[in-house]
Amino acid sequence: MNRLLLSRLFQRRTVLLAAVTLTGLLLLSWVFPWVATLDPADTNVLSRLKPPSADHWLGTDELGRDLLARIAAGGRHSMAIAAVTALAATLAGTVLGLLAGFVRALEAPLMRLVDAMMALPDLLLAIALVAILGPSAWNVVLALSLVYTPRVARVVRASTLVVRELPFIEAARALGMTDARVLFRHVLPQLTSPLLVQASFIFAYAILAEAALSFLGVGMPPEVPTWGTMVAGSQTYAHTSLGVVLYPGLAIVLTSLSLQLLGDGVRDLLDPRLQRTH
Repeated sequence: MNRLLLSRLFQRRTVLLAAVTLTGLLLLSWVFPWVATLDPADTNVLSRLKPPSADHWLGTDELGRDLLARIAAGGRHSMAIAAVTALAATLAGTVLGLLAGFVRALEAPLMRLVDAMMALPDLLLAIALVAILGPSAWNVVLALSLVYTPRVARVVRASTLVVRELPFIEAARALGMTDARVLFRHVLPQLTSPLLVQASFIFAYAILAEAALSFLGVGMPPEVPTWGTMVAGSQTYAHTSLGVVLYPGLAIVLTSLSLQLLGDGVRDLLDPRLQRTH
């Protein structure tokens, strides 16, 4: 994306605000731990549920751990899980969608499989998969990737059905190119826009889904700090210190909302049919 596209993207104030917010959260999660001396696992029961102070900017939780350090550590885990999920679901969905849209013999069986997976509610399917596989980061990623792959597959298949009928695809076939070369050299580059948008949306959905799974006790183990496990573990103390639930919950909302707004902005920028005057 060149400078002209970036300048057009950030002309929308909501998109610019979303980008700034997401950048701040990324810096908090990945840079703050390198410059701060606070250990997110360091407990001090004598300082439990303390309000914000010079030593603890956001206060402490029920075990006396620094909330800001915990939120930064939780952000690393939550964002890493969401990023790997978005990448895996996008790659798997792209392969399925390309095959279903380009190879006519595979379209019916693959799309029936996708329809069957999408017939189940996302969160319920993820809960069932994680309950079977067990609580761990990789199992959460695997479950969420399986849940969101059909979304990408349907979008890619629909776009592939359009692209495969274009004249330059007919010309490539007439020149004797193999189907694999046509797919990866001519069809796949045309899908960049919808894939970028879908990846940003799945990133946001995965942040929320991981938090929901951890809150329900079937996601990450309680000892691993994520925003979801922080909310789940501290909800009992919310009436005493609202910040133990408010701050990680706010991080979840801001990250998901920022990703959604950025995805909308990229979609409107790259698809001329959806461009609007703001």
